[in-house]
Amino acid sequence: MTRHPGWPAELTAGPVRLRPPRARDGRDWSEVRLRNEAWLAPWEPACAGPWARCNAVSAWRPLLAALRRCAREGTMLPFVVEYGGRLVGQMNVANVVRGALRSCTVGYWIDAAVAGRGITPTGLALVINHCLGPVRLHRVEVDIRPENAASRRVVEKLGLRREGYYERFLDIDGGWRDHLAFAITAEELRDAPLLARLPAVPSPHRKR
Repeated sequence: MTRHPGWPAELTAGPVRLRPPRARDGRDWSEVRLRNEAWLAPWEPACAGPWARCNAVSAWRPLLAALRRCAREGTMLPFVVEYGGRLVGQMNVANVVRGALRSCTVGYWIDAAVAGRGITPTGLALVINHCLGPVRLHRVEVDIRPENAASRRVVEKLGLRREGYYERFLDIDGGWRDHLAFAITAEELRDAPLLARLPAVPSPHRKR
């Protein structure tokens, strides 16, 4: 049984939908991941084997089991990101800590084919609103490598504060990489809803 509030949950804004992962996502997840190796691999922890094996359809079920276990334990809220009903990424709320801290960190990836349409900022805004509302946390942190310009633009659009610089913070793409820490607290949402800071995401059926 789930041990924390606000889960499971589905979050939507226009054509963007965040929902819990499910068993039948494996084929779609694998197709997107395999097609995006060059786009994603430089920003992710190295997997124990070739990209093709770590992101094959057969890799989905053990990953899903781990995500669900963490969700039951209350340490994570795992979401897949849909755009117009199609799986295009993931956004995971991890390192959920209760007690005096009441904080979490958020990580995400998106299909390069739909990058630049505002999907990730919208998804992150939905997640932050959810975490600082129904999940009853006080602080959300996003950690980004300094050279990851696309991801930095996401937090800048939402007005997250830069709080720190972590040297050799995470083992990413074969080395210990520095990260910038961005954060937002519940007090900062009271008069400025995050979605109001963003333009609406266009429909996937609309010509661009």
